[in-house]
Amino acid sequence: MADLILTPNIDRPDDFYADLLAAHEGLSKEESDALNARLILVLANHIGDREALAQAITAAKAKD
Repeated sequence: MADLILTPNIDRPDDFYADLLAAHEGLSKEESDALNARLILVLANHIGDREALAQAITAAKAKD
């Protein structure tokens, strides 16, 4: 697989962000954390490529 895309690449990002915020509305911190964990696993399964997932973990851990 090609290198992980780190530049903006989401169709209608503002709409996605609004959907994400709405999904968390009314949840406790624990419920919100659990939703985030499930979302990560669903998206990781969709991606499926271990190399891309490893790159994503590295990118997420990087401190700018």
